[in-house]
Amino acid sequence: MFNPGYILLYVSSPQASAAFYSELLGLTPIENSDTFALFKLTSGVMLGLWSAATVEPAATAVGGSELAFSVADKATVDATHAQWAARGLSIAQTPRALDFGYTFVALDADGHRLRVFTPG
Repeated sequence: MFNPGYILLYVSSPQASAAFYSELLGLTPIENSDTFALFKLTSGVMLGLWSAATVEPAATAVGGSELAFSVADKATVDATHAQWAARGLSIAQTPRALDFGYTFVALDADGHRLRVFTPG
C-alpha cells in the first residue's frame, strides 16, 4: 500500500515561498535551490515548493487543495487568525464554525489555501 509522504506546491518563486513557509512553520528548508525548496515537517511529511515554471509536466492552476493545520482549540484558531492577518496574509474565510469544527482560511502568495481548524 502506498503512503503519501510528500506534498508539492507549485509556486512562482521557490525562494520567496521558502522564506514565507520558513517563518510560518518555524522550520529551515533541508533543500533550497532556485527552482525547489523542501521542508521536513514534524510529522515526517515533506513539503516541497517547486517552481511552476520548471515543473514537468507543466502544472495546472492552483486553488483546488489546501494545507490544513489542526490546532488545540478555538482560542488558538482566533489567535492564529489575528497573527496571520497582522502579517498581511490574505484571509479567504474569517473564523467560523462549520460542520467539522471551528476554522479560518488564509492564502499564500500563490493562492494556496492554508486552513487552520480545531475539530468539533
